[in-house]
Amino acid sequence: MPAQVKIILSAEEKKRLHKNVASRKTPVRLVERSKIVLLAAKNIPNYEIAEELNIDVNKVGRWRNRFAQKRFEGIEKDLPRGANHGGKNSTEQAKLRSKIIKKTTSSKPERATHWSTRSLAKQLGINHSFVNRVWREVGLKPHLTEQFKVSNDPNFEEKLRDVVGLYLSPPNNAIVFCVDEKSSIQALDRTQPGLPMKPGRCGTMTHDYKRHGTSTLFAALNILTGEVIGQCKKRHRHQEFLAFIKSVEKQTPKELDLHLIVDNYATHKHEKVKNWLKRNKRVHVHFIPTSSSWLNMVERFFGLLTEKQLRRGIFTSVKELEETIMQFIERHNESKKPFVWTKSAEEILVKVGRAREALLYQQSI
Repeated sequence: MPAQVKIILSAEEKKRLHKNVASRKTPVRLVERSKIVLLAAKNIPNYEIAEELNIDVNKVGRWRNRFAQKRFEGIEKDLPRGANHGGKNSTEQAKLRSKIIKKTTSSKPERATHWSTRSLAKQLGINHSFVNRVWREVGLKPHLTEQFKVSNDPNFEEKLRDVVGLYLSPPNNAIVFCVDEKSSIQALDRTQPGLPMKPGRCGTMTHDYKRHGTSTLFAALNILTGEVIGQCKKRHRHQEFLAFIKSVEKQTPKELDLHLIVDNYATHKHEKVKNWLKRNKRVHVHFIPTSSSWLNMVERFFGLLTEKQLRRGIFTSVKELEETIMQFIERHNESKKPFVWTKSAEEILVKVGRAREALLYQQSI
């Protein structure tokens, strides 16, 4: 426990301390410290001050001593934690910080895939709170991972420029649609009813469920207006895809060309689909690069559908599921708003280039 010192206040100091306590603009920590000093000036022991203010007795002794040494400068500002105090700027801690960062990023613990604050602290013989502080300061999160996939499509750049060009500079007298399927959407019913949300508790639902079948949503997103054309079908074959794009073609003005952005799924390249496209010259298909679903903006709509309607939805039949999906599309179209593509092909290529260099570097280690 810090030594107890005697404090004698001048009239001016008393006035200033009382002003700190009374003012609503004074920071809470300074109000507390001012009260400590005022009580200490009455020769009240530290343990009694701690009991009266409901704080730790060591804290009382610390601020009592600091005021005795530096007066108001000692309580108005936190003292810097230098080398003698084990502060973050000390040589020892700087070395330890570097060791924590290196250990976290370049090694793994035994029988585990990543470090925790406690496992690393135990390995280094230090406090886990310090490990946690270093991780937060430099942005290390060993418990988290992000997924990625760099396309190996030999025509990546060509396809990328083609699709991004449609987004940023769509052709005149034409409509551009992003087309894709959200397949195997399950009609899930919970085995027990969930509990509603209330203050202090989030809503709940059981982890297990009953399956009532699946459906596939075919969707075409108009990049100019944000409107979505959708159809639910039982199967996911070239027959269903061809029927869907025929329906989209019929719903667009005949004098406009139709540009469809699709992925490389086999149903999109079926011979019957190709033959239909040859007969319908105003319909043009643009394929995104392999493993680049992020390039198809209809995926953003699928994300909204999943987040707002499907993930927590309860469906007792496929029919109920499909009706819910179509109602969601109708509501979306009532207040439709286009998704805006902002990245140029050059910016994307630079980022993909960095990712490939990083992968090559990891493979060479």
